[in-house]
Amino acid sequence: MNRGRFIVFEGGEGTGKSTQAARLAERLGALLTREPGDTGLGREIRSLVLSAAESSSAALSDRAEALLMAADRAQHVDELIEPTLAAGRDVVCDRFIGSSVAYQGYGRGLDVDIVRAVSGWAAGGLWPDLVIVLTVPPEEAERRTGGARDRIEAAGAAFHERVAQGFLDQAEDEPDTWFVVDGTGSVDDV
Repeated sequence: MNRGRFIVFEGGEGTGKSTQAARLAERLGALLTREPGDTGLGREIRSLVLSAAESSSAALSDRAEALLMAADRAQHVDELIEPTLAAGRDVVCDRFIGSSVAYQGYGRGLDVDIVRAVSGWAAGGLWPDLVIVLTVPPEEAERRTGGARDRIEAAGAAFHERVAQGFLDQAEDEPDTWFVVDGTGSVDDV
């Protein structure tokens, strides 16, 4: 039996990655999944990471945020992604290691190499066969999302500019695997 393909959509908030990931998964008959939050543990981690108030006792340190995302990834790979790929079915994932590198590395200012190494370890050495990065200008992203709704979306314009650059830098570093797509067109055009 042939192993399935692992395709990941990356990009900032409001770029259309969730929409395009769902469309591709349907077209391929692939498992559609996302990070964080597509396992029981992942849902709890997603709630912690996205709702922790910056100014309360529930505030997360940047390292804790990175480690929680890695914990979600470890469970996600072991419980859903790897068994599906091993069974010969394709997997389309909305966010993966690239998001940790962009958000916790570039965005939060943590050491990018450490975030990447911890994330790779958490994924058991699983790396995507293809990464599609969708980009849109900040004004378009804000128009699409309606502004901040959770802790990460509310991190500010400078944070999101660093995140966007993080995705572009990763694409530049891995041109055989990462492809940048302009997400400003219609859903069908993209």
